[in-house]
Amino acid sequence: MHKDVERILVGEEELDSIVTRLAAEIDRDYAGEDKRLVLVCILKGSIVFMGDLMKKLTVPCEIDCMKVSSYGAGTTSTGSINIHLDLVRQDLDSCDIVIVEDIIDSGNTLSYLVDYLRLKGAKSVRTCTLLDKPSRRKVEFVPDYRGKEIPDEFVVGYGLDYAEKYRDLPYVGVLSPSVYAE
Repeated sequence: MHKDVERILVGEEELDSIVTRLAAEIDRDYAGEDKRLVLVCILKGSIVFMGDLMKKLTVPCEIDCMKVSSYGAGTTSTGSINIHLDLVRQDLDSCDIVIVEDIIDSGNTLSYLVDYLRLKGAKSVRTCTLLDKPSRRKVEFVPDYRGKEIPDEFVVGYGLDYAEKYRDLPYVGVLSPSVYAE
């Protein structure tokens, strides 16, 4: 375990089990000739999760990316959504999009993105999150596919970071507050 991590919250085996379950749920919902599944990775935190998720899918899928932020330099959302890399496709009206996110806190980002992609003309838009902190919700939002509900603690690993560090950890761990105390 990394010295800055207080404890492991979701270990490697549990992560694999969660991703396998989520892939089966998506497979169930997107089987069929009339579906054109496009996984949209929210950079950078969701890269590891989406990579593992798409390997476990049995239905055909395409991938795309968006870079969106609602965090400043700290550990809490600013509430302001900034799109740094947009989804640009001429065929959006034929795409069944599943937004792949690492974690939902306030719900602001995913709520905004679902509406945004629908307004841009996507055929359908759903959401898939690895981790969910419903206790931090500021808007009413429930993901379509949810990996695991977690307590209100700051977590890193498996793509999640603090100041661009810890993304490479193979588990999700609770970051020691002494690392980010201001």
